[in-house]
Amino acid sequence: MRIMPLEKRGISTSRLILGCMPFGGEWNDAPITQEHVLQAEKAVDAALSIGISMFDHADIYTRGKAEQTFGRILQARPGMREQIVIQSKCGIRFGNEDVPGRFDFSKEHILESVNGILQRLGTDYLDVLLLHRPDPLVEPDEVAEAFGKLKSTGKVRYFGVSNMNAAQIRFLEQALPEPLVVNQLELSLERLDFLDQGVHVNQKAGTSVGFSEGLMEYCQLSHIQIQAWGPLAQGKFSGRPLEDQPENIRATAALVQQMAHDKGTTPEAIVLGWLMRHPAKIQPVIGTINPERIRACRDAESQSRMMTRDEWYKLYVSSRGVNLP
Repeated sequence: MRIMPLEKRGISTSRLILGCMPFGGEWNDAPITQEHVLQAEKAVDAALSIGISMFDHADIYTRGKAEQTFGRILQARPGMREQIVIQSKCGIRFGNEDVPGRFDFSKEHILESVNGILQRLGTDYLDVLLLHRPDPLVEPDEVAEAFGKLKSTGKVRYFGVSNMNAAQIRFLEQALPEPLVVNQLELSLERLDFLDQGVHVNQKAGTSVGFSEGLMEYCQLSHIQIQAWGPLAQGKFSGRPLEDQPENIRATAALVQQMAHDKGTTPEAIVLGWLMRHPAKIQPVIGTINPERIRACRDAESQSRMMTRDEWYKLYVSSRGVNLP
């Protein structure tokens, strides 16, 4: 049986990740309240109850409050840190009245960002650090210097990227002392371009697909863990009102509901199971703070194992809204 690329790197973790972007309240400078901490604790407990042991952050989430909130949970549970995998991201900088929002992979910014992440989380190290979005001004040697210092000081164990194509990954790796272990991308039953790019080879329809050519194959060949952000498609297939959605989305939501009923599981488990059925061993990042919705994902891995080819293709073609070429 195939194992996750992260496991090939010696990182033992869960098939699902809890995304902590909603932790800490709104994206403003308002202080964290006890209610925010209690809300996050309930989400973390729900995740742990279904076997999730990996938690995804970014230094920008709720302007740093997401990491601070998680840090308060870690502080209250001293034994928890060594039982989980924590991943965070850096490289996006907010704009102000003088400078626009921008990306920054400079050595100074990476090092400064990690120091801030660790301080907010109240931990000595990150298991994985991702570069959040491609920086057109990236100097791979600078990134290599930053990564080398973070590794040698024990502040970061592994490194990865987010929202990058194969050429960008190769460009970085030629300067790095060790390979990147993660690429986090938007993938879901609604966001199908990661599949359409492959099936539309030698088809005119392929000219309108925006997904990077060969990226899925490259990551699999290089043992890079593909993580999926937005894997539940904002609940479009699991109960969200769909009056404003196109017919293919409404029809697919009905199909998901029927499959969940027939299999005695939840729509969330079907949607995630479909994504996890892909041979890349995709690792979905569940971006919700709702404990009930987190627990609804419990059967995702088992559903991925049981999902037949016919069932997988029924969902794919239904969501496409048109037959395969």
